[in-house]
Amino acid sequence: MSLLRVMSVTWPVVVGMIVCANPAGAQPQPGPALRYTEPALVWDEAMPLGNGLLGALVWGDGRPLRISLDRTDLWDLRPVPEFHSAEYSYKMMRQWVKEGRIEDLHRLYDKPYGYPGPTKIPAGRIELRFDDDAQFQTASLDIAKATTEMRLDDGTVVRVFVHAQEPLGVIHVTGKSPRIALIAPPFAGKITEEAGANKISAGDLATLRYEAPVTQSGDSWTGYLQKGWGDLRFAVALAWRSSGRDWLGAWSICTSKDSADPLAAARKRCEAALDEGLDKLTWEHEQWWAAYWSKASVSVPNPVIERQWYLETYKFGAAARPDTPPITLQGPWTADDMKIPPWKGDYHHDLNTQLSYWPAYSGNRLDGAFGYVRWLWATRENARDWTKRFFALPGLNVPMTADLEQNQIGGWHQYTHSATTAAWLGHHFYLQWRYSMDPQFLEERLYPWLRDTSVFLEAVTEKGVNGKRTLPLSSSPEINDDRLTAWFPSITNYDVALIRWAFKTTAELATELGKAEDAQHWRGVLAEMPELAVDPNSGKLLVAKDYPLPFSHRHFSHLMAIHPLGMIRWENGVADQAIIKASLAELDAKGTSAWCGYSFSWLANLAARARDGDKAERALEIFARAFCLRNGFHCNGDQSGKGYSSFRYRPFTLEGNFAAAAGLQEMLLQSYSGTIRVFPAIPASWKDVSFKTLRAEGAFLVTAERKEGVTQRVEIIAEKGGLLRLENPFPEASYAVTGIDGGSVKMEGTDLIVATTPSQRLSFSRR
Repeated sequence: MSLLRVMSVTWPVVVGMIVCANPAGAQPQPGPALRYTEPALVWDEAMPLGNGLLGALVWGDGRPLRISLDRTDLWDLRPVPEFHSAEYSYKMMRQWVKEGRIEDLHRLYDKPYGYPGPTKIPAGRIELRFDDDAQFQTASLDIAKATTEMRLDDGTVVRVFVHAQEPLGVIHVTGKSPRIALIAPPFAGKITEEAGANKISAGDLATLRYEAPVTQSGDSWTGYLQKGWGDLRFAVALAWRSSGRDWLGAWSICTSKDSADPLAAARKRCEAALDEGLDKLTWEHEQWWAAYWSKASVSVPNPVIERQWYLETYKFGAAARPDTPPITLQGPWTADDMKIPPWKGDYHHDLNTQLSYWPAYSGNRLDGAFGYVRWLWATRENARDWTKRFFALPGLNVPMTADLEQNQIGGWHQYTHSATTAAWLGHHFYLQWRYSMDPQFLEERLYPWLRDTSVFLEAVTEKGVNGKRTLPLSSSPEINDDRLTAWFPSITNYDVALIRWAFKTTAELATELGKAEDAQHWRGVLAEMPELAVDPNSGKLLVAKDYPLPFSHRHFSHLMAIHPLGMIRWENGVADQAIIKASLAELDAKGTSAWCGYSFSWLANLAARARDGDKAERALEIFARAFCLRNGFHCNGDQSGKGYSSFRYRPFTLEGNFAAAAGLQEMLLQSYSGTIRVFPAIPASWKDVSFKTLRAEGAFLVTAERKEGVTQRVEIIAEKGGLLRLENPFPEASYAVTGIDGGSVKMEGTDLIVATTPSQRLSFSRR
């Protein structure tokens, strides 16, 4: 079946949305994943479109139809004066913590986060108005074609897409020509909420105090030029043409980095697109998305979870590209409510950016994840300068809250100035290598990042009286918020896990690269680190020595060693299994009252690693039903009224969405231990399950099918070749293998071992 074919006959409408209902064993294809019979009248329920650089939110009822515009590199990058003061240093922070000077700590580190800038900023809005007597009929989003459509009852149809490869958006109206308004953000408007009045938003956009935009227009175009902070200037242009009952428009956003005359450049781009014509623009756009959807697919018998996976995979394609800025809190969908976006729409490296890229690896979307590590590498000198300026130490660390250029922007000081942020980011460099097996990336990007991170961690840790290393200031995001008790008297499991992982992996990579002396050094430093703190009675992981998780909490930072780092593994045997079981049991005992939506997504990943498919399924279904708006956006708080969480608010952030997609993939395929396992965490009720070309570590592409509760076939493409370890998917039956001589398959315990060559295709099937 063509990826572009709409499966409307198999997608029954449920509460205004469309879910997948596939015949058993069939691989679903993306189709009209959203359909509204009631219009979206708020921006965060809009239909999302994007290409990594430009984003759009389509909402409204035609009176007007709104298209909220965004560009991911639009940032107010004003510096934070406090972070260039004499007081700003790790030495002074340590002294103030020792003396209990919490008000000074809040003044210097936390308060600046409430300033208007630095912040992500929106680009404006297009409004299309139609006859007042024309009533809204439906709106839909076809994720196969990344196109949204609104229909009015007089026959008017509006189709909108953001071009998959070019920095422009397209609007096609059939039936009549709209009345058009291009509206700049109210940077120079009246201030109703000052900065710092709201913990989530830093106030009105007007608190940025920009000059009013300069507008220009002609017979078939309109646009404005907006001056921002410093040298920033950006322009939005909209051009159109009409013929009979057809109206075609194109918009673009250009900045002073693109051209000395951004408005002229934006207008030129729009008019060139109109010259190219709708057919060609549509063909180019749909070809890219067809190729994207061909990379992987899944089919599971829970329609809520399957539908959510396709929505998340769509959003990832719209938000993550190899050559555009990485995913911020809201990605290319900055809030359109006249406010500075929630949490400034920044880069939060204490969870948000990391979870946003979890699905890229096994989901076979490495190019999207590459944009993340490419940006981290490109901005590392700013991070290195910050490391020297604040810590006065060699090596590399990264601010935990950062702007587009990786500059520290403040917030709760325990986490924004954590010593281990670069290590968690280094894990994504590691995953990029393990799933691609690119030797050049290993040598030129991964190893240098982890080596420099380990140099810093060796310098910042200090030996205690027991000869073991510790951190003079250690925290566990976000336990105890921004109180003094968020600094622990002993090193936390969060920090121990990340530091041990960094030293161990740096040593392993040095060995891989033939750097024997370096490997020996990092193994020696690793031996000086304490082990993870485990409760001697229950066997659960603690937050820190003698400090169990005291209450329900949204952030599972103390469980980093289980997931994502995979240091404590189910595959290691009964001792590790006991720790995993006890740690997850504690989460159950503490309850979910203080969880956000992303907590349920993370739990699904943890449960999958524990081989508990039922727990993973429940977590993903609660996430989708209770913590997502009707367009699928994760809104942090519980919107269901069923008491899953005491958080009821609805700020939209993306990390919960993407972590949910990763959770389903963990249920279907795992390879983090070095052995590929298909269907490792499937609920007993899931009899018929399949997936196509998910990716395993070692650069293996895996396709598998399960029918009537047993695995029927596993197909593997060895992209780079190498030793394949596959847990026998047919333990109770004999199997046939094609693509290699059966005698070449060796058994080691429960694993099938095969030496593969690049591009070799293997197929294992139940007899």
